[in-house]
Amino acid sequence: MDPLMLLGEWWWTAAVGIGGVTAGTIALRRRGSTNGRRIAYDAARHELREARAALVEKRAAVKIARADHQHVSAERSARRAGPEQVASAKRMLRDAERDLKAGFADVRAKRARLSVARAAIPAASGPRPLDRLRAEHDHIVGRWILYETDPGLQISYPAMTDVKQPATAAYLRASGEAVEARRIAGDSPTPAQYAAYRDAVAALARALDVAEHAARAQAGESPSAAAWQDAAQDVITRSAEALDRAAGAAASAIEAWTTRKRRGDGR
Repeated sequence: MDPLMLLGEWWWTAAVGIGGVTAGTIALRRRGSTNGRRIAYDAARHELREARAALVEKRAAVKIARADHQHVSAERSARRAGPEQVASAKRMLRDAERDLKAGFADVRAKRARLSVARAAIPAASGPRPLDRLRAEHDHIVGRWILYETDPGLQISYPAMTDVKQPATAAYLRASGEAVEARRIAGDSPTPAQYAAYRDAVAALARALDVAEHAARAQAGESPSAAAWQDAAQDVITRSAEALDRAAGAAASAIEAWTTRKRRGDGR
C-alpha cells in the first residue's frame, strides 16, 4: 500500500479515536451533571461568575459617581452649581462605594461557597444535593405543621397559626416562594434554578426561626436565666481583665517615673 495512503488512513483512524474519547469524556461530564451530583457545585460556580460580573459593574459605577462628584464640586467652585447638587453627588458616591464594598463581600462569600460545594460533591452512591435540599425543605415544613396539629403547641403558641401576625404571614409568604422554586427546579434543575431553590429554602428557615421567636415572646417566654448569667459573667470577666490591664499599666508608669526621678536626684 502507498505509504501516503497508509498515513492518511492512520490519521483518519486516530482522529476518530480521539473524537470518540473526547465525546466519551463530555458524555461522562454531562452524565455527572444530569444525575445531579455536581449541581450544587455548578450553582456555586454560576453564582460566583455573576457576582464577579456585578462587581465589575459596581467598580464602574464608583468611577462614574466619583467623576460626577468632582465635576459638580468644580461647578460649585465656579458658582454654577448649588450646595444641594454637591450634597446629592456626594450621597450618590457614598452609596456607590458602599455598594462596591458589599460586592467585594459577596464575591468572597460566593468563593467560599464554591470551595465548600467542590469539597461536598457526593460519591455516585451518595444522595444528590437536590435530594438533600428537598429533605431540608420537608423538615422545615414538618416543624411548622407541628404547630397546626399538636394541641399543646397550639395552646402554648397561638401566634404561630395566626396569619394576622407579621412574622407568621412572612413565613407563609416564604413557604409559598419555596414551593414555587421547588416546582420550577423540578428533577433536573439548571444551576440558576437550583441556587434559587436553595436560597428560598434558606429564607424559609430564617422566616420560621423569626416566627418561632416572636410567638415565644408573645407567650411570655424570656431567655433562660443561665443564658443571662453567662452573659453577665462574660461582662464581669471582661471588665475585670480591663481593670487588671489598666492597673498594670498604671503601676508600670509609676515605677518608670520613680526610677527616672531617683536617677535625676542622684545627679
